[in-house]
Amino acid sequence: MNKQEKVQFVVDTLQKLYPEIPIPLDHKDPFTLLVAVLLSAQCTDVRVNQITPVLFAKADNPFDMVKMSVDEIKEIIRPCGLSPMKSKGIYGLSKILIEKYDGKVPQSFEGLEELPAVGHKTASVVMSQAFGVPAFPVDTHIHRLLYRWNLSNGKSVAQTEKDAKRLFPRELWNDLHLQIIWYGREYSPARGWDIDKDIITKTIGRKTVLNDYYKTKKA
Repeated sequence: MNKQEKVQFVVDTLQKLYPEIPIPLDHKDPFTLLVAVLLSAQCTDVRVNQITPVLFAKADNPFDMVKMSVDEIKEIIRPCGLSPMKSKGIYGLSKILIEKYDGKVPQSFEGLEELPAVGHKTASVVMSQAFGVPAFPVDTHIHRLLYRWNLSNGKSVAQTEKDAKRLFPRELWNDLHLQIIWYGREYSPARGWDIDKDIITKTIGRKTVLNDYYKTKKA
């Protein structure tokens, strides 16, 4: 297969497996999504979805969030890890949203990335999932899989994002980044990987990755 055929194989396989694509983080609007994505840094989506109902019962909008103290927020989100930084970020961005955007989440990368604790990946998730703007947020699953599939060199998340945007049609970005995440979790995890279930890597995978896999299995 040439590269374009590999890309098409990935697209076709993912669309067959995930014709309906659930969003991993529970939310009801752009603000609750923004907070949930911020909390998901170095924390599982399952854990985030256990914590956000508790937080959002007290404050599901910027106006109520700033009525809480940073310490109160920190205590609620502690199970997600990095709670000192995340609590300051949630309080700080809520304050800015009120002062600068009338409590609404800005619909631009620039506006989002200016908010405390909001980086490019978080902004990309919000732009794609809340506002439908084509973006390709790259998490650990996408970074790992595009390397395994020999569609990116794996040197950095930024490079993986550039490669993904160059290879895949823009109109598919928002679906694909979620489909690849689900595929990575179900068929091509970092640990406990069974390549016989991982049809994409088995078909188009990087030779060094496949060789290393089989060597490990024989050891």
